[in-house]
Amino acid sequence: MSHQTLSLSAEHREAAERRRRIIVEYDAFDPGEMLGGDFDQWLEFRFHLVDQPGSQIDSIMWELHPSSDRASYPSDVLPYPHLTSLETWHQQGIDWLERVVAETHRRGLEAWWTHRISEVDADANCNLEMEELSPLKAAHPEWTLPSWWWQGMWNLAEPGLRAHKVAVLRELAERYDLDGIQVNFARHLPVLPVGRQWELRAAPTDLMRQVRAALQEVAAKRGRPILLAAKVPETVAGCQVDGLDVVTWAREGLVDLLSLGSRTLTMDVGDFRAALGETPVKLCPCFDDHHASDGYRHAPIEVLRGVFGNWLAQGADGVETFNWSTALPEYYASRGIPDMNVSAAHAPAYLEVGQADTMADKDLTCVVERRGVFPWSQGYFCRNAHFALPATLANHGEPTTLSLRVDVPVGDARQAELAVVVYTLQPADLLGATLNAEELPLAARDDSHRDPQLFSPAPQPPAGTARSTEPDPAQRLTLLTYALRPGSLRRGENHVALWVASRGSFPIGADIQVEKVEARMRF
Repeated sequence: MSHQTLSLSAEHREAAERRRRIIVEYDAFDPGEMLGGDFDQWLEFRFHLVDQPGSQIDSIMWELHPSSDRASYPSDVLPYPHLTSLETWHQQGIDWLERVVAETHRRGLEAWWTHRISEVDADANCNLEMEELSPLKAAHPEWTLPSWWWQGMWNLAEPGLRAHKVAVLRELAERYDLDGIQVNFARHLPVLPVGRQWELRAAPTDLMRQVRAALQEVAAKRGRPILLAAKVPETVAGCQVDGLDVVTWAREGLVDLLSLGSRTLTMDVGDFRAALGETPVKLCPCFDDHHASDGYRHAPIEVLRGVFGNWLAQGADGVETFNWSTALPEYYASRGIPDMNVSAAHAPAYLEVGQADTMADKDLTCVVERRGVFPWSQGYFCRNAHFALPATLANHGEPTTLSLRVDVPVGDARQAELAVVVYTLQPADLLGATLNAEELPLAARDDSHRDPQLFSPAPQPPAGTARSTEPDPAQRLTLLTYALRPGSLRRGENHVALWVASRGSFPIGADIQVEKVEARMRF
């Protein structure tokens, strides 16, 4: 059945065009125990970085999970309260979501809700090791499909489940003064039977049609638009692997904004622009700094400038963060708040990374992405399975060629270098390197280099599970630094070739493994 493009009001189109330099996706997890359950202190904590002078945050997408069959807000559709720790606020007459939406609006910012389509199940104390089935999954086993999660993931091919999801989101829109709702497909996949995702793509599309229609009805009653976003994989091809027909969504006017990716640094915004054509959908790449790209969790500000600068240079309409600090590191320390997602780079990044001009002429680093480990998905999204690093160099001297994306302008850099981190390089071993077929001179070599986010020869741990700040003293990493000629970096894709020029002794030792490749620009 063909569907026509939805007709949206001028007011709706105007709302979709709002400036969104930085969108913050906030998981307001574990509210009752932090800060002794004091709601006003918790509010101060949640808005601490939002309120810093010069912040480029324009929108906040709120959530409080982890479970998709209980509510963290008063609900007639889902059991409430979701968390035992919310009971204190509930008894005090506090609706935390109503208050944070009001506080977000008081600051002149957009307030959204982000709905995780298929979150893992937890009990009322956030215990993921529960032995009983989720009550909703127990009542509707036909709504689930076998997956990596023992209780199964939600199956959007089931019409009854789609109707339930629409009821959840309609109630949210009716109950709260939200500017928009994001349908979050990042948590978790699969949402369709594995191997049949693209065949069954009509099911997620039907969900998006129903949600859009429900939000339009609520918006008409309240007299103000409610926008709709979706969080989807970072490539059009990846969306197809997971059964998400974003081209149809855009052409039918079902979405106003696509949040691209989650834990992937390397984007091709132009790929989406070409696929979506003249549709007005906004594109905002996202970076999760907890389940971060392998080797770059809590990356320095120079790497963040490279990542977000590349995205903006490709034409992104804004950028999105997830699992970032909500306050300065010293704020966490002074109040005894767990600092799982704290990085000193987040506060300054919120002053810079939403605009190209505030990053101009500042030191930056662009990286070749690593594959990493993300076991909480079956499909494409979040797995980063297609990236080239780590890469093993052939002992016979044939080059390994890597793609390095540099979209941000770097022509005025006073110094540029290529940093290559390798494993098991012996003192007498030599590597050759070229950038875009131009041979590079070796400027420095450090055989005592350490990196706490690299674990060779042990396997890399799953994303977000290792947080050691101290490297293994037995690490055998070497940092090779090659000088780059001014102007040698191209806008867009660059080709780095590395090869074994000579092995210093026989028998030859373990294979040489390339762990990281970075272009570092200093202004």
